[in-house]
Amino acid sequence: MGVFINMKKVLHKNLTRALRKKRARARIFGNKEIPRLSIFRSNKFIYAQLIDDETRRTLFSASTRGIKSKKTEAAKAVGSAVADAAKKMGIKQVVFHRGPYRFHGRVKAVADGVKEGGIRI
Repeated sequence: MGVFINMKKVLHKNLTRALRKKRARARIFGNKEIPRLSIFRSNKFIYAQLIDDETRRTLFSASTRGIKSKKTEAAKAVGSAVADAAKKMGIKQVVFHRGPYRFHGRVKAVADGVKEGGIRI
């Protein structure tokens, strides 16, 4: 006997997440001077990328995969790593793309780490 999965509920959840991501992304566009800071959050890790949408290239990426601490503290460390890399590239401001995730918890910790690193969001 297997576990019963309500497919209608799963499809609804995935569809609403996709629509929320599309709605958040519709107004956001990054370029070389002001790149897009895109966030992906899984249950274990969080990933951040600086993306130039004009050339469709990733300028820098960081994740919590090698960091051994609590999830929120590790997310803040990822934000400060992104800020350090942005400073080295001469970037002073980024456009924050939270994806389908709410702006709290680990997503907010990444943003706080970037802000504390001296980059405007």
